[in-house]
Amino acid sequence: MALTVYNSLTRKLEPFVPLVEGRVHMYVCGPTVQDYAHIGHAKTYISFDTMVRYFRHLGLQVRYVQNITDVGHLLDTGEDRILRGAARAKVEPMELVERYMRSYFEDMDALGVGRPDISPRASGHVPEQIELTQRLLQAGHAYEVKGSVYFDVRSWPQYGKLSGRRIEEQEEGKRVAVREEKRYPEDFALWKKAEPEHILRWPSPWGWGYPGWHVECSAMATKYLGETFDIHGGGIENIFPHNECEIAQAEAAFGATFARYWLLTGSLTLDGVKMSKSLGNFITIKDVLKQHPPQAIRFFTFSSHYRSPVDYSEEALVSAQRGWERLVGPYLTVRERLIQSGLPAVRSTAIEGFVNETRANFRTAMDDDFNVPAALAVLFDFAKEVNTLLAREAPVGRPDLESIESFYHELVGDVLGLLPQAAAASADREAGLIHLLIELRAEARQRKDWTLSDSIRDRLAALGVILEDGKDDTIWKTA
Repeated sequence: MALTVYNSLTRKLEPFVPLVEGRVHMYVCGPTVQDYAHIGHAKTYISFDTMVRYFRHLGLQVRYVQNITDVGHLLDTGEDRILRGAARAKVEPMELVERYMRSYFEDMDALGVGRPDISPRASGHVPEQIELTQRLLQAGHAYEVKGSVYFDVRSWPQYGKLSGRRIEEQEEGKRVAVREEKRYPEDFALWKKAEPEHILRWPSPWGWGYPGWHVECSAMATKYLGETFDIHGGGIENIFPHNECEIAQAEAAFGATFARYWLLTGSLTLDGVKMSKSLGNFITIKDVLKQHPPQAIRFFTFSSHYRSPVDYSEEALVSAQRGWERLVGPYLTVRERLIQSGLPAVRSTAIEGFVNETRANFRTAMDDDFNVPAALAVLFDFAKEVNTLLAREAPVGRPDLESIESFYHELVGDVLGLLPQAAAASADREAGLIHLLIELRAEARQRKDWTLSDSIRDRLAALGVILEDGKDDTIWKTA
């Protein structure tokens, strides 16, 4: 089957057909770097990382853009989140941004989340945001009031097509001053006048100010991906007003479809409540990594479909870690077998057929809107069969073991990011050291230095490595 995705814009499953054959242009709303990233961020960005990995597995060329919000994300009080964070930490705003942006990427690296191809910062794209605002003014979709510029929602009848919310259903804003200067309460800021005490400010045709939150994503997405691109991703909690405003301002400015497919992730909750910095109920990724390996955290986020919510608890993490260990256990055993010498060179067509059938079933699951839970069920069946195979008395041939290892690398590793890379590297180093000792022992035997030869053999045996001398070479195996 061909890849299908649930498009939140049309509210149905659709075949995924890229705008340009063989290429995928994808934009995902990135973090506001005001504090340490929490486990809710992990769920969102692991989900999109897995999509990117799968696209590339299918042979598609992906340009993945994920922004960094470092200005303009306002609280209901009108205060910039970055400024509030900087005041709390008693540092310069850009100092705060650098600290937490670096921390965010450290966390993503630790979780095996690949870096986006482009990570544009809002503060570095103010000219583009000003240009987009000017376009909207010229087209009659925006208006200026006292140095601020607002998008006129009533000038764009399609407003609400993503969230399904009608203008008459919108709540009037909470900030009286802002509500009074706008034509209508539902209008949103494209550019805000900077008061004298506001540190983050730039010159503009309307005086000193700073961009609104929504305009940054429209400006940066269209700059790097074009006026129309394939996929826009983000968390379901941003569908309104952020994503809705993105669509309206971009399509009103350029007269073209903005994003063709909208893929939105479900929230991560704590005791049923969405995890959020604003609510103060968040657990940082760094804290979770102190207790669990990163692959177990990835496995935990895969416990539900990416569009569904998942509830966080320590018990759930422990259970996820056990499940991950069961999944990769056969892989580690295969790795251990492969570093031994003297394995038979026979290949089984039955095993080759089983590997290919499992690969096809995995792809069927992933083609169904990236259904990772279903794909994991396929992989657990595979792991069970591998365990049965390894438990047989007759040794498995090296070609079959290599085929199983390659399968794990391809799907469990490259697509899902669940292989313990450190363990694999450690196994390679162990094998290299053993072979080095075997070579040193062979040299000692040639010199008839039986004391050193026996010492190497006995000390390896004490470590659980048994040497067996043949006519032409020495093989080893674990006890």
